[in-house]
Amino acid sequence: MSEKLYASLEAGGTKFVCAVGNSSFEVVEKIQFPTTTPAETIGQAIDFFSKFDLAGLAIGSFGPLDIAHSSETYGYITTTPKPHWANVDLLGPFKEALNIPVYVTTDVNSSAFGEIVARNHQVKNLVYYTIGTGIGAGVIQDGLFIGGQGHPEMGHVPVAVHDLDREADFEGICPFHGDCLEGMAAGPSLEARTGIRGENISLDSDVWDIQASYIAQAAVQATLTFRPQVIVFGGGVMAQEHMVERVHKQFEKMLNGYLPVPDLKDYIVTPAVADNGSATLGNFVLAKEVSES
Repeated sequence: MSEKLYASLEAGGTKFVCAVGNSSFEVVEKIQFPTTTPAETIGQAIDFFSKFDLAGLAIGSFGPLDIAHSSETYGYITTTPKPHWANVDLLGPFKEALNIPVYVTTDVNSSAFGEIVARNHQVKNLVYYTIGTGIGAGVIQDGLFIGGQGHPEMGHVPVAVHDLDREADFEGICPFHGDCLEGMAAGPSLEARTGIRGENISLDSDVWDIQASYIAQAAVQATLTFRPQVIVFGGGVMAQEHMVERVHKQFEKMLNGYLPVPDLKDYIVTPAVADNGSATLGNFVLAKEVSES
């Protein structure tokens, strides 16, 4: 009997990452390509997956994403500001073309689940944020995704504006809310403030502490709301090694001893899966689960 294969699609606003894994959840083959138009990008992904005899597929997508099973637009990307992608049926074309069970959720939910798997399911309560081109979060409580009528939109919560941003009249970059968490702390906010791409900004720039203050606010909000065992910050901004320590310092000051939390080195962390592989791992396991349901 041939080994079962499971497929993962990370449908990002910048790129699509397609991977096929074996029953040990090891990558067999993987490709990525830019996110262009829906027809072209979805078509490329279907062409890749069609080469394999797959047992199941899990999709983790950028959003907002309709994940309400009873909805007429279940599996659709909805009010995204990304050109051409608003109100696009993401799930349908894969189900029709591949004729296999498909699980669809947000990209951050896939990453959060991958972080649970990487910890051998010893952690049951985890919050995962991606701090990149945008900001999103996935929450797992007692092993289950949080979300009623839809997924959390924790990247768009209001934040207290840093004094230096207020003095500079920096109003944020979110087209919907301006100075929400995403507007103030997503990767493009760095260039919007400084005119310099994040990877080229000096480590002694004040902008890093400004950034850390917003990310620490997110960690405080997650702590007070969900009381997780672990908060994971992924994405390009947090790939800067100095950022975690800056966030620890700001978080400790903001929480001010109000609640007991684990040692910050174990509590506020970067991903346990290398090379941004959390979503792929999570999707492989979700694809297996949907194939057996």
